[in-house]
Amino acid sequence: MRALQHYLLYATLAGNLLVVSWLTGCASTSINTSMTALSPTVNSSPDFNTVNNVTDQADFIDENHQASCHHKLNNGVKRVNFDSIAELIESDSDVIQTGQASATEAAERMSVDSAASLQTNASTNTGTQELTELIDMALRQNPLLTKLESEYHARAARSHYVDKLPDPKFSVNAFGNPIETAAGSQRANIGLSQTIPWLEKLSAQQKQVCLEAMAIAAEHQRLRLEIDARLRTAWASLYVIERQRETTEANRQLLQSMIDVANARFAIGTGNQGDVLLGTIEQSKLEERLLQLEQRKRTNLAQLNRWAGRPANTAVLIPQTLPLENVQVDAEQMFRRAISNQPEIHAARLRSQATRWGIEVARLSHRPEFTLSASYFATDDNRPRTPVVNVGEDPWAIGLQMTLPVSRQKYNAIRREASWQHQAAHQQVEALIDQYDALIVELYADATRAYETASLYKSTIIPQARQTLTTNQEAFANGTVDYDQVLRDYQTLLTLELGLHQAIGDLFIVNAKIHQAAGGVNL
Repeated sequence: MRALQHYLLYATLAGNLLVVSWLTGCASTSINTSMTALSPTVNSSPDFNTVNNVTDQADFIDENHQASCHHKLNNGVKRVNFDSIAELIESDSDVIQTGQASATEAAERMSVDSAASLQTNASTNTGTQELTELIDMALRQNPLLTKLESEYHARAARSHYVDKLPDPKFSVNAFGNPIETAAGSQRANIGLSQTIPWLEKLSAQQKQVCLEAMAIAAEHQRLRLEIDARLRTAWASLYVIERQRETTEANRQLLQSMIDVANARFAIGTGNQGDVLLGTIEQSKLEERLLQLEQRKRTNLAQLNRWAGRPANTAVLIPQTLPLENVQVDAEQMFRRAISNQPEIHAARLRSQATRWGIEVARLSHRPEFTLSASYFATDDNRPRTPVVNVGEDPWAIGLQMTLPVSRQKYNAIRREASWQHQAAHQQVEALIDQYDALIVELYADATRAYETASLYKSTIIPQARQTLTTNQEAFANGTVDYDQVLRDYQTLLTLELGLHQAIGDLFIVNAKIHQAAGGVNL
């Protein structure tokens, strides 16, 4: 009988070891085989070009997280390469130790990259330096960027533990009334157990978390580009307002000289008082326009400083000129670059790939979990000696438990949920591609229109209008042209000069939006 008991114990132990060995082997096997059982229309391979583009631009990424993702994703998809990310990521443990200081350093490094990008496209005058400083400050202080950095580090930290086994359990039971056995009284027992989930499921969960973290990094880069474009737009609006104000003031002085001529002619009887009144009314309109421009300037200045995290009334150096530069590529090339570099599209693709691994997690949810256990029973030596049993011998036991996923309806619903989530994420990618296709066509048309308009104003229309006004002013002084004609020429010139500054500002703003849409690539 004792030999039979020992045999059963050894057989149970050997069976448990075989189960552990089998589960470990499942974890090291490529997940590609199981992925083929899913929808063949969906690409299960992570887009590592997408991931590399994200990490090239987000320098706060955690090195331990990336290295773990490199290992896990390479195990899951053998034909892809994740090596290029490893050079760009910091240690997550360092982030935890340094806390907010690490986030500040990351923001400073990101601001340097953004400043370098701005210096490529802008002139070197003091106004451009001011713009670079504004964007640098905004990138350091923007709370939404800090929020995304924190979310990334939280997701990266999760990737370090999501594929680990649960903690083992240790138990101690003391019996109020001892269990009386032939070998003695059992007053307590000690137990140790370890739950082992399906290891392929843990691996798939870690891959999903890795891709979600990379999506957050891409979203961080998208927000940086948005802040960049927003500040450039506000800065160009200030330029337009300031130039229009200066133009209006210069034309007001010109109008005053025309009024003086009309007064002189009226004094000597060669003119009429109506000419003076018309000039005075037009001058009042210009003064009203100046007040409106001053109000718009204060509003835009306050908004620009608010985005940069500065006091609203802080002065901003505005350049005297903006570069008159047209885009050097066509809309089709712009669209291809946007598809390759736009962080918002990258983030959507990464989320789609993460939900693809979510389908694998759902598929493996119905696999059983195993629990290995060992127990030891403390037994008193309080029985008479007998050859039948070993009095006082402490018994022990090992065991194996397994969950029984019997509800097929439950697990089918879990898989359907994951599939619908993946389909929604995939459709988001398609929607963004269509959105950027239409946006780039519109921006390209706007840039071409603004460039041609500004060039035409600058080279042809305004010089001709100035020449016409000068000729008619001389003729008016000689009495050969009516005052109404001179006033109309003056109004035409004012409108054209305001339109020139507006077209230059529009071109700068459109170029900023194109820079944003193309993912920060210089075109």
